[in-house]
Amino acid sequence: MISFTVTALVFGVVFLAELPDKTALAGLVLGTRYRASYVFAGVAAAFALHVALAVAAGSVLTLLPQQIVHALTGVLFLGGAAMLLMKKDEDEEEVRRPENQSFWKVAGAGFMLILVAEFGDLTQIMTANLAARYDDPLSVGLGAVLALWAVAGLGIVGGKALMKKVPLRLITKVAALLMLGLGVWSLWEAVSG
Repeated sequence: MISFTVTALVFGVVFLAELPDKTALAGLVLGTRYRASYVFAGVAAAFALHVALAVAAGSVLTLLPQQIVHALTGVLFLGGAAMLLMKKDEDEEEVRRPENQSFWKVAGAGFMLILVAEFGDLTQIMTANLAARYDDPLSVGLGAVLALWAVAGLGIVGGKALMKKVPLRLITKVAALLMLGLGVWSLWEAVSG
């Protein structure tokens, strides 16, 4: 059974944390050069793989006693909030062009770019934390993958317009505040439980 509350919370947190990330900018760059549907197919597959790995890691953490899980996720959330607040603005990275515009070349380039860039990334660690915190891998996985796909879609189709209307620093600060709140809440539950 999927929990709409957990899915929505995970979607919001992961969406805000991923917006200022370099992969949103990479999707934007790929989307301006190649057919958007080809780029999205590769990027979406890579994000789905990352979420599956993160949820599996988080599910292993649920085998620990609840107080330890709450303390561990609290510390990791606080670390994530600190990383977001201390992160410098990222410039667009140059993306290598596939030789041609075939589906497999373009989707493969998008897949490999995300696979490498996102491995061990903040949102992957955050997804593992959320999977451990809520012990609901399906809801967490669904919320995280939908958030990552939404950011990828925004980046590929209309990232420049969004970034002109909503300052990147504001998005980063909102994501950091959400993570800070989740970190404090998790630590409070570890101490009081």
